[in-house]
Amino acid sequence: MFAKAFTPNFFLELANNELQLRIGTPSPAPPKNKRILVVGGGVSGMTSAWALLDQGYDVTVLSDRWADRKNRITSQIAGALWEYPPAVCGKHTDAISLCHSKGWAMTSYKVFEELATKLGETDGIDHGVRMRVANFFFDTPLEARQDQLEKWEEICSLSHTIKGLKRSADLIQHHSVDPKAGMKDAYQLLSPAIDTDVYTMWLHFILSCKGATFVTERIKGSLLDQEEELLSRFDAYALINATGLSALELAGDKTVYPLRGAIIRVKNDGTKFPKLTEALAVTHDETYGTDEDMVFIVPRNDNILILGGITEPNVWDLNLTVDTPVIKRMRERCNAFVPGLENAEYDDETDLLQGLRPFRGSNVRVERETAPRKDGSYSRIIHSYGQGGSGFSLSFGCAGTVVSLVQEIEASKPPAKMELVNAVCY
Repeated sequence: MFAKAFTPNFFLELANNELQLRIGTPSPAPPKNKRILVVGGGVSGMTSAWALLDQGYDVTVLSDRWADRKNRITSQIAGALWEYPPAVCGKHTDAISLCHSKGWAMTSYKVFEELATKLGETDGIDHGVRMRVANFFFDTPLEARQDQLEKWEEICSLSHTIKGLKRSADLIQHHSVDPKAGMKDAYQLLSPAIDTDVYTMWLHFILSCKGATFVTERIKGSLLDQEEELLSRFDAYALINATGLSALELAGDKTVYPLRGAIIRVKNDGTKFPKLTEALAVTHDETYGTDEDMVFIVPRNDNILILGGITEPNVWDLNLTVDTPVIKRMRERCNAFVPGLENAEYDDETDLLQGLRPFRGSNVRVERETAPRKDGSYSRIIHSYGQGGSGFSLSFGCAGTVVSLVQEIEASKPPAKMELVNAVCY
């Protein structure tokens, strides 16, 4: 798939608990002669593996599936438009998690921007990250929705990092949004947008070049119960649990649940309707008691447009088609939002992708296992799951915290739960 004779001239550096992308010199951290076992081959696990490798650890990544165009993993089905929390699909409402997530999202923004603007193609291999204008529309002035107004004000306070900020109702007409959609306010920003097929396979390639070991295997049962056996079998110092929905079983977390989502893929070549180069989104407002207000129209790459979305909690079935009523309504919402979009033809490769966003009751969990081992000693398991529909937006920030938690274990510090007081709220 990719050329193997390649040495990355870039690495992730951890400074003040925040990851930064470095290109060229200075060199990555010296070898630590410790192996970390990462369980989970999605964007959270693979990004954590990258960060650990660049801090000098040896890394084994274990997963039962890997990114592939024929049998896509959940990360490949994501909308993958960077958003400042909480995201369009909502659900991130826990105060502790939301506070941490804002810092994680900003770390990810900086790294993705560096990838898009400075790294370019890697030895002729595209990473799939682009900076695109993202427009967010509202059916009331922001002043009528305190949560959205506060979010916009926080984004404005970060204008030194987040580029292209503009708030104006004129954006509605500028983007030819149908007046029948009832939009009254809008703002835009420059956002990382990821072609998930390209990026996830590029990530696998980069980890291979950096020396990661990949093991295709599915683990069942409690990780804590088999921690010592797993660490011994893989000669590992610590274990990272980045297993998404599987944390329901592996971490014994009964609050983990799926939020079913789907995206339609249509051609965006300008032949059937004016080509879209910017993202258009209407945030899901949970006060309506339904997800049928959500619009998500995003260029996946130069030729494909993705249309969403739906948020169906506790639905495990993946039996949707373009003719399923909820998908037909989703398409109709997008068609009604932008005139001409009803003429868009389905992608020749696949017309619909569906997956299960991995949510949990208290939202994102990035912390050490607090339950002791059987012998009473501290566990060396670090959890990173529950990112839901924000896996890409939070990926580098969460990975930086994972590295910091490994360093805590090395320093023999006791484990602690995520706390609001320790979070960096932007």
